[in-house]
Amino acid sequence: MQIIADVGGIPGKDCRGFCKYCYFRKVKEQDPLGCRHCTPGRVGCENCTTGVREVKNEFIHPFMVVGSVQNSLMMGEIKDKNLKVNISGGGDVSCYPHLMEVAGALNQYNLPMHLGYTSGKGIEEIKMAENLISLGVDEVTFTAFSTNQKIREEWTGDKTKGESLKALKLFCENIEVHAASVIVPGVNDGEELFETCSTLEDWGAKAFILMRFANFRNQGLILGNEPILEDVNPHSLEEFEELVRRINKEFNFRVTGTPLCDPENDTPFAISKEKNSKYLDILTDVTSEATILTSSIAAPFIDKIIKRIEADDLVNVVPVDQDIGCLITQKDLEEVNLNDLKDTVLIPGRALVHDKMAQEILSRDGVDRIVTRGPDKLTVDGEMSGTLSNEDVLKKELIAFEDLLEAINFFGVRKK
Repeated sequence: MQIIADVGGIPGKDCRGFCKYCYFRKVKEQDPLGCRHCTPGRVGCENCTTGVREVKNEFIHPFMVVGSVQNSLMMGEIKDKNLKVNISGGGDVSCYPHLMEVAGALNQYNLPMHLGYTSGKGIEEIKMAENLISLGVDEVTFTAFSTNQKIREEWTGDKTKGESLKALKLFCENIEVHAASVIVPGVNDGEELFETCSTLEDWGAKAFILMRFANFRNQGLILGNEPILEDVNPHSLEEFEELVRRINKEFNFRVTGTPLCDPENDTPFAISKEKNSKYLDILTDVTSEATILTSSIAAPFIDKIIKRIEADDLVNVVPVDQDIGCLITQKDLEEVNLNDLKDTVLIPGRALVHDKMAQEILSRDGVDRIVTRGPDKLTVDGEMSGTLSNEDVLKKELIAFEDLLEAINFFGVRKK
């Protein structure tokens, strides 16, 4: 179990400048997206305006950071559990000016610490990495992009003159490192990627996360900031999955990809695989009609599961032109063919659309549909699956899918 020590930070400002490929580059101020946290009569709240854009989350005073961890430790019965403190934020955690102070204060609790996503751009001397290890940091998630310093300087804005890479090497040799790279075609995907992986393997990295570069709205750039890079076409999903599987075969650390795939535990949607179909017998029988409206990536997997449990005569799966379910917006719903929808529609739990607007948009053909939200997640992404066992993944997916089916039976049109 991890306790979050959120240090805050704004992308681009509190990370010594945007990486060229950063999702938050070119973000524009626009009308609120809407979300489940909005009040019923108003589109817009902190979550779907400044929150999703991460434009007001300044670095937090260290006293407040440590205090939040203390509060978490005093609540509930978590003292007896296997705990770790995850120091993370919206900027680059290595650029947090009070990082050593916070790590020193948290060290008194004798809990191991995980340094959340960092590119190391704030590590100007390797001594900083040594001190973090001595204070109890035993895990780091490090955005490497490349182990070639010149490429890092050009694409991440790394000005540490190689100290960040020295720190990465030191981390790999002494603690658990989950390295990560956003894969940009023609930059760090070919021979360069294999050289980076070889170096990380030699240094002792425990895992490597490949992240598909997103450049267009239907790949997740919903903040008016597409394209991030002109004239760059990201890998297709098929190309990206093949790349993840090749890296997994070639190297001896744990390899996962996002938005897909994990070759070791079959995510996303491990329960859609034929070898795991036996576990579907424990799911609730479907007794009502409904439509599952979901992302283009999730739809084929969910459809396969629905067919495996023989519920496809009651439930249909309709994809929108958006790769990630929690990034579905009002615009995506407006493009749905309403003829494909039943009288009850379930959208992803974290979709960025106001509940009332979703109902109005999906009922504009005169059919007064019930529009409700399904579970927040039906599977786990590559950033999480690499830390889970096959059994953990199957359990999480089965629980989430059971919640989905119960929602269908409750809100759907009952069939005798």
